[in-house]
Amino acid sequence: MSSSPYMMMFGVAEILLSQIPDFDQIWWLSILAAVMSFTYSGIGLALGIAKVIAGIGTFRGSLTGISLGTVTPAQKIWRSFRALGDIAFAYSFSMILIEIQDTVKSPPAEAKTMKKATKLSIAITTAFYMLCGCMGYASFGDFAPDNLLTGFGFYNPFWLLDIANAAIVIHLVGAYQVFCQPIFTFVEKWASQRWPESKTITKELKIPMPIRGFRPYKLNLFRSVWRTAFVMLTTVISMLLPFFGDVVGILGAFGFWPLTVYFPVEMYIEQKKISKWSSRWICLKMLSMGCLMISILAGTGSIAGVILDLKVYKPFKTTY
Repeated sequence: MSSSPYMMMFGVAEILLSQIPDFDQIWWLSILAAVMSFTYSGIGLALGIAKVIAGIGTFRGSLTGISLGTVTPAQKIWRSFRALGDIAFAYSFSMILIEIQDTVKSPPAEAKTMKKATKLSIAITTAFYMLCGCMGYASFGDFAPDNLLTGFGFYNPFWLLDIANAAIVIHLVGAYQVFCQPIFTFVEKWASQRWPESKTITKELKIPMPIRGFRPYKLNLFRSVWRTAFVMLTTVISMLLPFFGDVVGILGAFGFWPLTVYFPVEMYIEQKKISKWSSRWICLKMLSMGCLMISILAGTGSIAGVILDLKVYKPFKTTY
């Protein structure tokens, strides 16, 4: 069965949600997405542990990763590099930190709250990723799938897998908005500054909501057209290139170093007035260069993965 209709339905849902004007108005969607993330991660982890226990405590796989013979040495290298991109994408959240900080109430100071929240979220996320990755590999060894839950597709209880898959869909719906809303806002602010006299860009019509207690919806023609076009474009691209792991690796590779490492490091150096060639300056520069190398390797591996996938790929014919 083709997955394209489901991608189209996902795109329609995102078009509707993308019409929400401001980032702070989707706080509920962000919370829902986070809950769903814990839901499917917890289910995947529990199923992985259960499968290992059912195998009389046998751990599959090895510390060196997938065995040569199952894949060629070149494929193992490319997959390892792509995995770096997937990991980098998981931590490329710096672009939304400022948007989230703007919605935090004070006192205490927003920066202090965000610092605590960031430390806690990174710790929890890392723990979950490590547990899911290790237990998934221990369960399936060399045949571990990209999506851990697909490996349990022929095991009971089926209803638990249905819940996990539904949680993934809801999580992706929310995650798309959380990551795209800052892009929407950036383009709209730029357009309003570039063409301040344009009514198409700046004029808003207040439409009363039929439900009591809801504020009138602010309809803006440019916002509606631009956001709809953006979602349609990304939906078509996802249908043309349905290589989730490889695409995530590419996004992680291109977004990790400049947004998560380079700019924050440079701003920190400037803010703290760190002198050149001091020990702290050298360490920060080494950190930045090391992460740049990771991004380059991750991008190379992910692009190689896409090229390999394209050799056997037929547009709009992806099945599951």
